Amino acid sequence: MKLAEPFTSIRRITTMTISSFMNHLIAFHGENTFNPWNDTDPDYDIEGAAAIRRKNLADYLSLRLGKAKILLVAEACGYQGGQFSGIAMTCERMLLDCHPVVTSDMIFRRPGERTSRPDSPFITKPTQREKGFNEPTDSVVWKACLDAGLSPEEFLLWNIFPFHPYKKGNLLTNRTPTDEELSIGLSYTKELLTLTGSLPLFAIGKKSETTLTEAGFSVTGLRHPANGGANIFRAQLKDALS
Repeated sequence: MKLAEPFTSIRRITTMTISSFMNHLIAFHGENTFNPWNDTDPDYDIEGAAAIRRKNLADYLSLRLGKAKILLVAEACGYQGGQFSGIAMTCERMLLDCHPVVTSDMIFRRPGERTSRPDSPFITKPTQREKGFNEPTDSVVWKACLDAGLSPEEFLLWNIFPFHPYKKGNLLTNRTPTDEELSIGLSYTKELLTLTGSLPLFAIGKKSETTLTEAGFSVTGLRHPANGGANIFRAQLKDALS
């Protein structure tokens, strides 16, 4: 696939549009849904967690607008990834330089900060308490993009439903977003595309692919890395970019 030249924009205007996009995200509220950029839970979050996650996403986007060559869209934010990092398919250990491949410099050119409480009595795994949360799918996606020859700022990660849907009564779980939630999430993806300009779209998993296709977008569908799909995902992404 020959990638289109990235859309360029004046930084002052980019900052303003990112701010508008962030305000749109912050305003969302949903049942059994955690909004990383507005919601906090004192059982799991440090003080000021939502503000940290807002800055994380704003800095992540700012580095990629005008440089990104592809947009990869997965299903929804997960509790081991974006819930605490504020960035799609990106986990805390990457922010904290505790990841074997991805560093905070790759993400936003500065040291990262965790938002999960290291002293939370509800986070019981020693590695999570010490190093923050780690999401295997995030690792697969980041490494596959880097191995395919893309620089960290040439691929942009997103979720068709950008918030974290969880099972009732348990924040540290993931659930599949409903059709209504996917429809709501589509509006945020469309708004993101107004910031990036036209980019090749890669859908990670059927939920994302179906939602984007039915909305009229041309997408390259990729197998989701979870449940034994990592090798297929890597091969499909490499082939699509070659």
